[in-house]
Formats: sequence, structure tokens, C-alpha cells
Amino acid sequence: MTLNEIRLGPLAQALALLPARMKSDAAEIQVLATTQQESPNREQCQLPIRPGKCGPARGIAQFELGGGVRGVLHHPASRPHVLAVCAALGIEPTERAIFDALPTQDDVLDCALARLLYWTDLRPLPAVGDVAGAWEYYLRNWRPGAYTRGSAVQRDQLRKKWTVNYALAMQAVTQ
Repeated sequence: MTLNEIRLGPLAQALALLPARMKSDAAEIQVLATTQQESPNREQCQLPIRPGKCGPARGIAQFELGGGVRGVLHHPASRPHVLAVCAALGIEPTERAIFDALPTQDDVLDCALARLLYWTDLRPLPAVGDVAGAWEYYLRNWRPGAYTRGSAVQRDQLRKKWTVNYALAMQAVTQ
């Protein structure tokens, strides 16, 4: 599935479940760049720790049970919206049920949670085209372990990967 297909499919469906004020080109670009950064091949399961057993994150936005899922479900700015999304998708609004549903909801749940995680940030979304600001926003909200535990070279590679992913996301939204 291309970024444009995600934008017109699961992301559009997710944003339709959320208040209109959460939709903007900047929001779409940030979510698309994040999914591309986290799951460039649309993996639903973080690097398997053994055959048939997922690592700690799931879905194209790679949410962890005790991290992003818990945070979005319990944050006062996002909780009412998560409850509405879960009701619309027929998912029990518990950490475990949401986490278990991530690889099975056609990426709508992933996109909704990704938008809601960014919604919890008190700072506004970076302006369209602000690649550096979007990178910092991603790092602050996603707290990717590959970056925090990575070497200087690995962090530089992840930053370069973001630049490419952001450009691809911006092209999908603004073309």
C-alpha cells in the first residue's frame, strides 16, 4: 500500500472518526511520515522475537502496549476520542483489546491512534515543510528506542530516513 493509498484509505477513515479540528495537511504529513518511519514495508508486527511471536510493538505506527497505547488511552486530551474510535470500530476500550486489534483493523486504528498521540502534545504540529521541526516532534512523541539507544551513526541514519519519509508524505498530501 502506498502512502497515497494510506492517506485516502485508513488515514481518511481515521480522521473521519475524529473531530474536524484534528485534520490538516500538517497532521496528515506527520502521521504518514511516522508510519513510513516505523513500518516502511507496512509490517504489522515489530521484529519478531521468535517465529510467530511479535516484538513489543504492533501496527504500522508500531504502538507498544505500555507506551503509546496506554498513553493515548489515558491522556485527558485523547481519551474521549479513543473511546469514540473504539466504539465505531467495535473494539473494547482497554489497553489489551486495543493492542490486540492493531494488526487487524485495516490500519484505521493505527492512524487514529497516531493522530491522537500527536494531539496530546501541547506544542502545535510543525508547519508543512518544517522537516526539522517534524523530526523533533516525532522524537518527542514517539520516543523511538532505535534512536535513543542508537549510536551517533545510527541516529544520523534515522534522521536521514526521516527526511526522505517526510518528503514522501508531503508529496502524497500536497500533490
